[in-house]
Amino acid sequence: MNKRYLRSIRLLAECMQMFEKSSAARVRALGFTESQFDIIATLGNTAGMSCKELGEKTLITKGTLTGVLDRLEQKQLVQRLRGDDDRRQLLIKLTPLGEQTFASVFPQVVTSGGESFASYQEQDFLELEQALLKLKTCLTPT
Repeated sequence: MNKRYLRSIRLLAECMQMFEKSSAARVRALGFTESQFDIIATLGNTAGMSCKELGEKTLITKGTLTGVLDRLEQKQLVQRLRGDDDRRQLLIKLTPLGEQTFASVFPQVVTSGGESFASYQEQDFLELEQALLKLKTCLTPT
């Protein structure tokens, strides 16, 4: 069991690393870091969210998030707005330029990422999703 488990986890990690490496190259070719793209993709099609929500959804640490937001703000892609109800709360949202960027960049990254799965048929996706959902259930803390 132990050897089998290690082999499976190794394959999962290798696949994820390969996919992330390929995705990162696509994102860099479009002029963004992975963190910048992650924020743009997370904020796309939303009315914005707090820094806390954005950090939770992107898994970017608070220290890193501030710097990435600074750079995206310099590029005029995001804006920070104070909350109406609570002035301490900061709402992060895409600017109109950020919305345009999301609308053009996000589909490109998704499409090129999907090319990695060109040989997959519907049954392949179903089997992969079932296996991953089973793994997720096993990994979920009780």
